[in-house]
Amino acid sequence: MRVVIAGAHGRVARRLAGLLCARGDTVVGIVRTAEAEEELLAEGLETVVLDLEHATVDDLAAVVVDADAVVFAAGSGPGGGTHRYTADRAAAVLLSDAAEQAAVRGYLLMSSMGVEAVTDGRTPEGEDETVVDYLRAKLAAEDGVRNRPAVDMTVLRPGRLTESPGTGLVAVGRGLPPGEISRDDVARVMVALLDAPRPGEVLEVVSGSTPIAEALAGTG
Repeated sequence: MRVVIAGAHGRVARRLAGLLCARGDTVVGIVRTAEAEEELLAEGLETVVLDLEHATVDDLAAVVVDADAVVFAAGSGPGGGTHRYTADRAAAVLLSDAAEQAAVRGYLLMSSMGVEAVTDGRTPEGEDETVVDYLRAKLAAEDGVRNRPAVDMTVLRPGRLTESPGTGLVAVGRGLPPGEISRDDVARVMVALLDAPRPGEVLEVVSGSTPIAEALAGTG
């Protein structure tokens, strides 16, 4: 499998890339800086330095051509208000347009639990402004690609991310109670969704008591 990851320097994305590379898949990581590129090259990835806020569809299509799937795990960084979620939406759409141009249908988008709390411009009471900003950015990325016929998007919404070692045990579904999940396990779930995509579906995931394959099978 050949997978292109936008935002490949992120902590979940690097775990995902490591799992894919370890089993012999080819991973192309899109990063913003040469410094990030050096780190990923040392981890066995093919890399492309490309700022998605300024790239063209042609630029990105040349990267994703011949891929089996693309992954959007990018983000414009903490803070930034309206710029952040506008930029993330634009980058997500750009990736879908590039995938369409290159005839790549598989699209896995890493989002976040809680995005529904900011729909229609709502602001959850008592929530930190940075968290609200993050949720709006993720929701904008989802909305930017949703219902675009050129790609088959699967959305994964993890709970609060932790650095705890993964257990391989999760809960998957919609309307789950708020929870947390290790970045290790999010990456494992993403591998499973690349192997068996769920086009059009939105899946929440938190730590649980069910093996990943069984948990995903139970949501089908």
